[in-house]
Amino acid sequence: MEGETRSSRFKRICVFCGSSSGKKPSYQEAAIELGKELVEKRIDLVYGGGSVGLMGLVSQAVHDGGRHVLGLCIYAF
Repeated sequence: MEGETRSSRFKRICVFCGSSSGKKPSYQEAAIELGKELVEKRIDLVYGGGSVGLMGLVSQAVHDGGRHVLGLCIYAF
């Protein structure tokens, strides 16, 4: 139904993408749109923990939309 917010069967989704903004503005637009879609469907974000680039845009959009954001930082030694 139009205008109705539907929740997903998923509670959280893990997204991992680049820490650069990409060469095309469309990459940045898609990252923000993904974040907004997650908010609309009431899905929390688990992500690579970066605050810059495409990953930063996705996480900021989800956070700004009021959803939970969990950043993971994995180090390989």
